[in-house]
Amino acid sequence: MRKRWPIIRSILLYFFLTAATLVMSFPLFWMVSSSLKTLAETNSPGIVWIPKQVTWEAYLNIFQNTNFLRAYFNSVFYTSLALVGTLLSIAWVAYAFSRIEWPGRNLIFFLMLSTMMIPPQALIVPQYVFFNKLKWIGTFNPIIIPGFFAGGAAMIFLLRQSMAQIPKEMDESAFVDGADHIQIWWEIIMPLMKAPIATIATFLFVGLWNSLLAPLMYLQTVDLYTLPVYVSTLYNINQTTQPWPTIMAAAVLTTVPLMIVFFFAQRYILDSVVISGLK
Repeated sequence: MRKRWPIIRSILLYFFLTAATLVMSFPLFWMVSSSLKTLAETNSPGIVWIPKQVTWEAYLNIFQNTNFLRAYFNSVFYTSLALVGTLLSIAWVAYAFSRIEWPGRNLIFFLMLSTMMIPPQALIVPQYVFFNKLKWIGTFNPIIIPGFFAGGAAMIFLLRQSMAQIPKEMDESAFVDGADHIQIWWEIIMPLMKAPIATIATFLFVGLWNSLLAPLMYLQTVDLYTLPVYVSTLYNINQTTQPWPTIMAAAVLTTVPLMIVFFFAQRYILDSVVISGLK
């Protein structure tokens, strides 16, 4: 029995993991399945698990919708700028906290971490008033520019901890060769931070791409809507028959970039976890 126990344990483990994978994948399956159904099948009183006749009409309709294409471009535009700005700014701040000795560094770092205890909901009204004073409402500025000022204390903390693992003798050698802090940060530290930066970039991309509240508050015009805002407008509570195939097709196309990014970044994410565990 003792010899068979490892085999039984492996079977039970794989069974549990397979069951958990199926449960977690069900929303994606239902979304794709519903996007390929007819309007009558999605609004029928019974449950139609698989479409009886696969139709691509919802995808054809969504690609012919100029508002959807504009929302897609808006999401790519705002996410790309906010992601690049946030990554560069938090990388520089993390470098300053981990590699440079300056008065009050630990106090400022503690104050920065304390901002994580402030509920985001408590900042909605002050931020809106501030951006309204700047006349930024109705533009992309409120959802792009804050990222260039190192938004995200948790991300700074994670990157700072990773940078602190690098021996400072490398900095001293670079200083002897005549390098300054910018050169050390860009040419020495950043190449060694590929795995942590890829992990942080993935989390940031998912958060920015799926963001609904901030774009809904600040954009306020159809021409500036991002994908989450546009998809939310497809559902009309006053409409008896909801266009679920169109809604699900838009949701599938919204999910595709997230899957692509995770597919290419998963190796770096695993490397980051392994490196953290070894250290």
